Amino acid sequence: MNKTILKKPMVLALGLALAAGFAHAAPAVKKGKGTPAEAKKFIAQTEEKFDKLGNDANKAAWVAQNFITDDTEALTAYFGEQQLDAAGQAALESRRFNGVKLADDEARKIKLLQLTLMLPDPKERQAYADANAKLNGAYGKAKYCPTDGRQCMALGELEKTLATSRDPKVLLDAWNGWHMQSPSYKKLYTDYVELSNKGAREMGYADTGALWRSGYDMTPDQFSAEMERTWQQVKPLYDALHTYARYKLRETYGPDVVPLTGPIPAHLFGNMWSQSWENIYPLLMPATGASKFDLSNVLEERKTSAKEMVQYGERFYTSLGMPKLPETFYQRSLLEKPRDRDVVCHASAWQLDGKDDVRIKMCIRPTEEEFAVIHHELGHIYYDLAYKNQSNLFRTGANDGFHEAIGDTIALSITPSYLKKVGLMNENPDPNADIGVLLKRALAKVAFLPFGYSVDKWRWDVYSGKTKPADYDKSWWQLREQYMGVKRPLPMLPDGFDAGAKYHVAADVPYARYFLAHLLQFQFHRALCKEAGYTGPLHQCSIYGSEKAGKKLWSMLEMGTSKPWPEAMKAATGEERIDGQALLDYFAPLKVWLDEQNRQLAAKAK
Repeated sequence: MNKTILKKPMVLALGLALAAGFAHAAPAVKKGKGTPAEAKKFIAQTEEKFDKLGNDANKAAWVAQNFITDDTEALTAYFGEQQLDAAGQAALESRRFNGVKLADDEARKIKLLQLTLMLPDPKERQAYADANAKLNGAYGKAKYCPTDGRQCMALGELEKTLATSRDPKVLLDAWNGWHMQSPSYKKLYTDYVELSNKGAREMGYADTGALWRSGYDMTPDQFSAEMERTWQQVKPLYDALHTYARYKLRETYGPDVVPLTGPIPAHLFGNMWSQSWENIYPLLMPATGASKFDLSNVLEERKTSAKEMVQYGERFYTSLGMPKLPETFYQRSLLEKPRDRDVVCHASAWQLDGKDDVRIKMCIRPTEEEFAVIHHELGHIYYDLAYKNQSNLFRTGANDGFHEAIGDTIALSITPSYLKKVGLMNENPDPNADIGVLLKRALAKVAFLPFGYSVDKWRWDVYSGKTKPADYDKSWWQLREQYMGVKRPLPMLPDGFDAGAKYHVAADVPYARYFLAHLLQFQFHRALCKEAGYTGPLHQCSIYGSEKAGKKLWSMLEMGTSKPWPEAMKAATGEERIDGQALLDYFAPLKVWLDEQNRQLAAKAK
């Protein structure tokens, strides 16, 4: 799940631009203190230029992810280099206006402009952009080709195996097959890290990790502390879930596979990265108090098309008083995997012209998980549509965690009562099935938290130089054992790169946003349920059909990043600090149940 700002393809125009050549001389940056009038002019010119370059770069990126070839990688690299150049030059020149008394919105734009890296050398800019494009392409094209004559398998097929098989040998083969692919682009990644750090230092940051942590209206150290603080808040709930999962997995696979203490092998959680565990819900479901309803079965039996899946999500947003999606959305989105070519199937949302050309790119299957993912991706799209009247530098989320949280906030309203309202569930919801519903959701939301935290914690150490390339895997698994309680199921490869088996590492997409989003969504949900007039248990609330809640949410979305994120958050929730308590409130009944189950299971295990 990812937010990507992009535009529609114009292959001929891109090819002509590419033919003009890569390297060019960077314009000289003006020196001396600027004036308020110069700042105003500079910002206007910069935003106009960013609009144009963004359109070109995003057209190239859309083509590259939908037609993976060496040529489209080169196009993406070229326009990525152009964007990097423009952003870096603007960042350097914007320093002339530091300390100059400006209007609040202008001062904020100057600050935002400086949250970027800069490589003055055209060859290094080209190498950086080229490496980024090649890493994306290598991940998208990777396949596991077994040596026993079986056909090669792409990530999607391997993920399906992990989700459905209960044979530990089959699971291990699929898990290992994918993780063997990423070492092939480890050297490219290490070179990329070196260039990225050089660009960050050029802008005055210690390294790229420090640059990323500076994007939250606080210092890098303050942000690190906030991440640790909120993780410690929710850790007891995760620990209870992990303990329960251990006992149930041990019942399924036996003590030789699942130890009674220590980390659990990573291939047993139904997910390639052990980041969400909902696929093993059938192994963990309560003996009583669990609904037998299976949304995936319903969607498959009805032969629900990819477009129909998306339309369910669209109708949720319009029920809140939000506009219908533009007609071009369905014409230009990629909703199914093409039969004739490789594409990057990782779900993403795309804004192509800063206005109404919005799209999603997914290889949709009729499953419960994808149903929720669609609601998530449309959250990005509606955020884009809400702030489309803002100027270029303000057309993004209040912080990147916000952009990820909006769709997930909506997905929290995919309750049994909602499914019945939209005709996907015929029987009345079982009031005694709450624990099952909460457990299934916790396997997606709570299980994710330490993974969401540890991915960037690993990268911060990589970018700072604390973790050297030779120790990539050692550090990766130390963090996963420490925070997640999972371990590598096989010995480490001599020059392994298991972190690179995750899309967001290979594509260099910051990941802390997802951890923040998993906290923010519960704060947003609690506030919107209150606005909708709901007074029952938080986990039973669906804001579907509440235009009052929709209006409250829209008031925050249309702000974009024009104000510091605490102000945007206050507009929707009345709160100004990210906090884990709303998540704990939501799962409170489950925590009581887990503690009792763990007490009973511990007694049996002795």
